[in-house]
Amino acid sequence: MMIDFSMFLQVLIYILLIALIIIFIILGIKLIKFLTRMDKVMDDVEDKLHKTDNVFGLIDRTADMASNVSDKIITGIFNFISNIFKKKGNDDYE
Repeated sequence: MMIDFSMFLQVLIYILLIALIIIFIILGIKLIKFLTRMDKVMDDVEDKLHKTDNVFGLIDRTADMASNVSDKIITGIFNFISNIFKKKGNDDYE
């Protein structure tokens, strides 16, 4: 019994397609496992970021207060110096 060459190629293609489908199924399962692990890692990172949000908010508020205080101090010093020079300048004309 001699198998026809075209029949042999069809059987070979079917075998290769079955092997390819099996490989894609295995890769799909591994991809699902990988994505599950990545989801857990992302949840862990997100939890840690939420815990540090309060700290960064405190730092931001502290920096804003320090900026406001320094602005008020600089404004006060500038006004003090400008008042000194205004008084001296006005005295010369009188």
